[in-house]
Amino acid sequence: MRIVIDTNVIASAIFFGGKPRKLVEHVFNGAVTAVASPEIIEEYKATVDYLIDKYKGREIGAALTQIATHIEVISVSRKVKVCRDPDDDKFIACAAEGRCLYIVSGDKDLQSIGRYENITVVTVSEFLNQMDSGSTHI
Repeated sequence: MRIVIDTNVIASAIFFGGKPRKLVEHVFNGAVTAVASPEIIEEYKATVDYLIDKYKGREIGAALTQIATHIEVISVSRKVKVCRDPDDDKFIACAAEGRCLYIVSGDKDLQSIGRYENITVVTVSEFLNQMDSGSTHI
């Protein structure tokens, strides 16, 4: 199963653990394939750098470089304009071009879309529940 993971989920996995880290572990063990564009990877890096600065001294359980080695980076030429926050359109475009079924996000702007073409926007909890049930559709 192919998914796009929003930046807030990656940051939460690195800094706080919990369900976002469990999702990343599914990426590590190959249960799901995470897809991102170079632009998304750059956003991950900028956000993680900002949070490292903000939470000085906080032990980081997973490094972005380790996560990034398990992400399939694709070129995205497709442009979409569907999100209330235009900065989130890159996740939709990446998921569409990368033939992904899901975008996993905690972002209310992305979640408000619900579905775009054959892509469903879900929370981490919704996605993990779907994984645990063995279903391919939410």
